Amino acid sequence: MMVNCCGLLTANKEPVPLKSIEVELEVRNHVATVVSTLLYENKEDKPLEAVFVFPLPGDAAVCHFSAKIGQTQIVAEVKEKQEAHEEYDDALSSGQQAFLLEESDQSPDIFSLSVGSLPPGESASIRLEYVTELAVQADDGLRFCLPAVLNPRYQPQGSENSGSSEGGSVQVTSVPASLVPYSLSFSARVFSPRPISKVESKCSLDPLQYLNTEQTQATVKLAAGHKFDRDVELLIYYKDAHQPTAVVEAGQASAKPGTLMGDPVVMLSLYPEFPQAVMSSVASHGEFVFLIDRSGSMGCCVDNSNRQETRIGSARDTLLLLLKSLPMGCYFNIYGFGSSYQHTFPKSVEYSEKTMKEALKEVEKMDADLGGTEILEPLKHIYSQSCIPSQPRQVFVFTDGEVGNTKEVINLVRDNSGSHRCFSFGIGEGASSALINGLAKEGGGHAQFITGTDRMQPKVMQSLRFALQPAVVDISVTWDLPKAVSVTVLSPPITTIFQGQRSLVYAQLTGQSPEAAEGCVTVKYSLAGHPSQNQLRFSLKPAKDTGLTVHRLGAQTLIRSLEMEERERRGQQDGRVKQKVVELSVQSGVSSSFTAFIAVNKSDSKAIQGPLLRRNVPAPMMMMMSCGMPARLQRCAAPTMKNCMMWGAVPQSLSTQSCDDYASPVMRSRMMGRAVSQSLSTRSYDFAAPVMGSLAAPQSPRSTALFSRMKQKLGGWRKKKKMSEKKYQFESSLSHRPPHTYDTGYNEAAGEIYYETQQFPHEQPLDDSRDSWTKQPSRDTLLKLVSLQKACGCWELEPALAASLGKTSKEVENPKPTLVSKEVWATILALIWLHGFKSDVRDEWELLAMKAVSWLRAQNAPCVTECVEAGNALLDCSVQKDALGL
Repeated sequence: MMVNCCGLLTANKEPVPLKSIEVELEVRNHVATVVSTLLYENKEDKPLEAVFVFPLPGDAAVCHFSAKIGQTQIVAEVKEKQEAHEEYDDALSSGQQAFLLEESDQSPDIFSLSVGSLPPGESASIRLEYVTELAVQADDGLRFCLPAVLNPRYQPQGSENSGSSEGGSVQVTSVPASLVPYSLSFSARVFSPRPISKVESKCSLDPLQYLNTEQTQATVKLAAGHKFDRDVELLIYYKDAHQPTAVVEAGQASAKPGTLMGDPVVMLSLYPEFPQAVMSSVASHGEFVFLIDRSGSMGCCVDNSNRQETRIGSARDTLLLLLKSLPMGCYFNIYGFGSSYQHTFPKSVEYSEKTMKEALKEVEKMDADLGGTEILEPLKHIYSQSCIPSQPRQVFVFTDGEVGNTKEVINLVRDNSGSHRCFSFGIGEGASSALINGLAKEGGGHAQFITGTDRMQPKVMQSLRFALQPAVVDISVTWDLPKAVSVTVLSPPITTIFQGQRSLVYAQLTGQSPEAAEGCVTVKYSLAGHPSQNQLRFSLKPAKDTGLTVHRLGAQTLIRSLEMEERERRGQQDGRVKQKVVELSVQSGVSSSFTAFIAVNKSDSKAIQGPLLRRNVPAPMMMMMSCGMPARLQRCAAPTMKNCMMWGAVPQSLSTQSCDDYASPVMRSRMMGRAVSQSLSTRSYDFAAPVMGSLAAPQSPRSTALFSRMKQKLGGWRKKKKMSEKKYQFESSLSHRPPHTYDTGYNEAAGEIYYETQQFPHEQPLDDSRDSWTKQPSRDTLLKLVSLQKACGCWELEPALAASLGKTSKEVENPKPTLVSKEVWATILALIWLHGFKSDVRDEWELLAMKAVSWLRAQNAPCVTECVEAGNALLDCSVQKDALGL
């Protein structure tokens, strides 16, 4: 029977106490301050504890947390995490109101907010503030992202804390974005010393409004009706953005001089400029390893407005461009990973026509069919391979970033940072910024995010250009300051510099200096054997209106470095590094993995009576039901899954012949973008729950670790127990499944998994990798042409090329000058077509065109001018010979 319910309800028809979220963003130059206000209201007849697990940017410095109940304002303090837990529990047990905010043990981009003992009929306003740096994009825009989507994180077997009571896998209460039962309002104010050109977003915005005639101040708002189907992303563009700057911020008046908060702190933004002669050259060597996420969630659509293109499909197209753009003489390999991993070659091979064709055949067969997201093991395998002499290793990681062992993965990359550079790509909404940015930061590479309608190809090709740049070595930073002033650098040493990319340095300045005093920083480095340097002179006079933003960012930078050091030395030291982190966190008021914000309302002497009800506030997640599944499963799964999402209805009978079986635990996990591991014989899994109703609220003591507490609050341990009782610890291994199958059902009584045979179109025998790319009628015309290019850079005169140019074979062959070879003529035609018809996506084909030009020059071909003129006439273009680079 359908029951009509009013108000905000969970999928289990329990009232949701969170009513609204209001976010105010203030951007000054390239630093953002974010203030979020969350309004909770208890409309039930018993006191509540509300638990909300939500994402924040991975590099955010959370610096303020307070609560307002009626007219009473309570400002939280930062305390050691165990101490904060005990104070919170003591407050609830004595009938007091308490509020707790803490960071995940596994990933710094997930936080848990607990609102305790909210009496019936009462409301509480929670204020959360953090500061963060804005990343520079390929087109010079500054990217701010408010993570609105929190996808479930996959915790692989054997990772740190998996299956333990101390901070086990991340447990998230999630509902589809369309069912999020609270509202979001968002506004931004932008201040810059240079004019603001524009502000863009994939979300609907109200028009940008300038606040002064110089256009250095502006405001913008998120349009009403945000659907929570994507993160709130802003791209901010300044005129003349690439300018080195320095901001000196005065110390806190109440803090002791000589301490981090008591002394001035400087933030340097460095934009090294490389000589053009060096930048125009492209390295002809290197080992390029491409690591592709093939977990179930990669079968999801890239963008809700385009249901045809999937993440894995976009990755396949991008790999085509990458493989065609690699220089002759380099080495490469391709890995696909999920619950297990595969590699195209046993070890990296030299790039040639033969190896490129073999790789492209494997790329065409790639699908989102390898289960969960276990990135640690393939990375270990890559690092176990011996480096090739004179071939610097470059690792490209493509993932939707939904893993639970983020810190463990980043530690591994850092441990091997001396042997490679790591370029990372976060695909889709909800990708973990902590993982993507951490991989690039610790691996000395560059991070990119592909969301909404973004094309993956231009961002990846920009990173390939970075990888082909000569490596910058022997980097040093020297300071020239007045004699009375000393410097303590808070940032880790600069290990990577790329053309057009910013490097940030934070430093504490101790001592007195004259008001008009200046400082100077010199960055020295060697590029392609040429020593270079850049200098920045700056005033030591503190800036106005910065508050403590620079101090907090500097403190957060130092905290993250110390946390990494503590993890590296775990079990080998006496806890002094952890103690240093706690002291710095408490002193600066910036959160860490070892501390938490705690606030207790001690003003009301009347204890709150009655049993305390728990309410888990859902975070929005992306719906992935129909992605990467056969059509029959989509049709059968959709109505069942819809009911599950709406009402928490879990099918009790899982016959393999009914539509209900497609909502089995296995298939439900695949629908949510999480696939079952290939080896489940000795363990159970906390599957990403598609229904809030399946998450119970057990009454048990809290653990001292954050996600042990979250498991208790969100019912993770109880669900796991129930699954074990029902034999959800599968005794069979999915690694023995029949080929070309999807999981379609689970028989509880027999403990067996059923499969549906499905032959994929791309798994038909392939005679030639080029044919498979060009025979697809809907294929992008650019990719059709690119797929025909040879590894050496040339094209052959063949019917497929003529078709890609929109001509017949005769139309293409007849104008060829007599003395010119077919390959030279075909290559010049392809270049003219690229310049004439695809100039808007030049970033995607520029490298492979450079390779084609190099090949043409090596041929020393005659009649090039005549070829260009004839090619323009044939293709109805007007591309100049110089524009082609000839």
